[in-house]
Formats: sequence, structure tokens, C-alpha cells
Amino acid sequence: MTTINYEQHPCFNPRVKGQFGRVHLPVAPKCNVQCNYCNRKYDCVNESRPGVTSTVLSPEQAVVYMDKVLEAEPRITVAGIAGPGDPFANPEETLGTMRLLRQQYPDLILCLATNGLGLKPEYVEEIAEIGVSHVTVTINAVDPEITRHVYRWVRDGTRALQGKKGAELLLERQLSAIRALKAAGVVVKANCIVLPGINDTHIVDVAKKMAELGVDLFNAMAMYPTPETPFESLGEPDAIYMAQIRKACERYLPQMRHCTRCRADAVGLLGEDRSSEFHGCLVACSRSAVPKHQIDRPYVAVTSMEGLLVNQHLGESQTLQIWQQTDTGFAFVEERNAPTPGQGFERWKQLAGILKDCRAVLTSGIGTTPRRILVKSGIMPVETNSFIEMALQAVYAGEDVSKLKPKRQKSECGGGKTTVSAGCRGDGTGCG
Repeated sequence: MTTINYEQHPCFNPRVKGQFGRVHLPVAPKCNVQCNYCNRKYDCVNESRPGVTSTVLSPEQAVVYMDKVLEAEPRITVAGIAGPGDPFANPEETLGTMRLLRQQYPDLILCLATNGLGLKPEYVEEIAEIGVSHVTVTINAVDPEITRHVYRWVRDGTRALQGKKGAELLLERQLSAIRALKAAGVVVKANCIVLPGINDTHIVDVAKKMAELGVDLFNAMAMYPTPETPFESLGEPDAIYMAQIRKACERYLPQMRHCTRCRADAVGLLGEDRSSEFHGCLVACSRSAVPKHQIDRPYVAVTSMEGLLVNQHLGESQTLQIWQQTDTGFAFVEERNAPTPGQGFERWKQLAGILKDCRAVLTSGIGTTPRRILVKSGIMPVETNSFIEMALQAVYAGEDVSKLKPKRQKSECGGGKTTVSAGCRGDGTGCG
């Protein structure tokens, strides 16, 4: 029987910060907001601030890295994702990593840090199901007139919003996400970056609102001035000022006073970060080909009309080709029948069972529902219009498969969409 000791989370329990550590797995490169205090171009192995990482891992590579981290530092009790972008601007990578970790390490505390914009209700349900017990939401204001000065833009899908409209959307999503997290029984910490002259006199209002929502812990963080950002000249709030703010906020919520403003690839105890020491290991894992936990999933499924190109939408495929890697390249193994159309959700559950020995499926297009079900089953969907062997090479080598994603064509779709994917039949049923 699995027993997780949640008291061993050093960020939420200062009493154990010198006994237990955490690792941040950098699997989420994309971000959906542009903060005026953030510049992710800068990366030094000796620099400790959010948004910085030496490299990005795939979910499978993250588990390999986790193996090596635990071998070298057994005091690690928490695995989290905090970027370098936002976990829910990269939901497939984030949730895929969390599921793999839960399968491999049932006793591990799982943790996420997000701005809340992309944390949809279905993702809250999924992280609760996986057993992600702690989530941090960065919320810098509860007044859109203040929020609008913190961000250059907010991106919702393909929409980029600026000014008050972007601020209102962000705040609405953040509050909704926090309510959903608390309803799901997740422990929530609110991070609030103290920005002199922007929101510093508003921090107590944020803490009060967070208390009303049932947030468990509040972390007022001093801004870290970063070169080539609009806020680079604001200056960092000093320790005395931060102490005053935290004392005022403490009337409403317990305060986190031991935050170390961790990198997106932080590893070790909070006061003894070992990111630079693990740098070589992290980079090596980002180049690893076949994670050991995937040995029992040796195959890749492909939707193809002629066996040369990935050129068929998953929803239209009556059969799937099964391929494997060999000592001399890649070989076709067999063809498997896809489940009968018209079964809705059940069809994709059946497909996940049919492909249970496959680590990925290559397709020219895939809908939201089948994507979620396959990811949930540990099967990585890869959209591409490339040659089969080119895509297979990327998957088996653990390379960034996002570069394979086909370009969307702008057109009017009978299903009500203006952006359609390969395989769209004009009635919306083939749109990915």
C-alpha cells in the first residue's frame, strides 16, 4: 500500500527544508503570458531564478533524469514542474510527465507551479486523479487595472490579448482555477511577486482574496530585476520592506518565508541547490534515446495511406501500421485494425488498449478527446506530415517532436473552424 508523507514537502513545510529536497523537471518550454519582469533568454548555470533551465526534457527523459537524481540524492521527496514556461501552456508534456512519475514512483509528492491561465477544469480533474497534491498559482494582483501593468500580453489559444482585456481574462481564469483546485482537495500556494510602484501596496488585498478562496499558503516574493525587461530598473524590494509586507499579509494567511526563487531545473535541498552539479546529467538525459521504463513499449503506431508518409488523420484511419526500431534502422511489424467509428469516447479507450505496447502514435491530425485519452494511457501523439522514418527517428531518439508538427492551413471549415488540419473533411469531424 502506497503512503505519501505530504509533510515532507519542503516548500510547504519549513520545518523539513533541511531534511528533504525537490527536483524541478523542465518539460514545459512554452508560456502563455509575457511578464514584464521575465526574460528567459538569460541562462547561467550559477543563476537561480524562475524561468531558467539548461535544457528541456521530454516526459520520458524526465523519468530517466528522475532515476539518476534519486540515485545521487535520496533525500528528494518532491518532483515538480515549474517551467521554464507554464505547465498548462504545455498540458500534454506536463500531464504525461506526472503520469509517468506516478507509475514509477508511487510514494513521490507531485507538485506544479502555474500562472493559472491554462489550468482548465478538465486538467484539475486529471491532476487530482494522478495524485498531484500541491499546486502553486502565481497571481500578482486581484485588480485588472493593476494586473494590466504586469504583463505585456496574455495568450488564450490563438488569441493574444493586451491591456485590461488580457488582465481580466487572466484574473478570471486564476480565480476559477484556484476554486477548482480547492474543490478537488489540492493544497494551494499563492505566489505574488512584489513589484515596487506597480503592485506593492496591493499585496495585502491579494492575500485577503486568496484567504477567501481557501488558499493554504501565501508567498510574497521580491522581484528579481532581470536585464532587457520593462521592469529591469524597478529595483529589488529590500528585506525590511518584504518583512513588513509579509507581516501584514499574515493576518489572512500563513506566510512562506524560506522561498529560494528556484530555477526551472532546480534540484536538491532548498538551501543547498545542486543544479550546477547536475547540469551534465540533465543535458545527457535530454539526449537519451530509449528510457528504461519504455522497454515494454517497443513500438510506434503510424497512420499512413501508402506506408511512406504520415498522411492520414487518426479519426479517418481504419488501420494503423506498427513499426519498431532495429539494429539496422526501422522495420514494419504489422497492421492493426482501428476500433469501429461512431462509439465516441469508448472508441478511443479501445484504441489505447490496442496500442498499449506503443510509446507513440504518428498521425497527420488528432482531436482533443483522443489526444487526452492516449496521453493518459502513456502513448504520445505526434502530429506530422513527414516521412515515416524521419518521424520515427525523432521519437526513438527522444528529440523535440514539436518541430514535426504540420503547419495549419487557413480556410473556412464547414465545422465552424477557420484553422483546419490535414484530414479535415469539411464538416468539422476531421479537425484536430
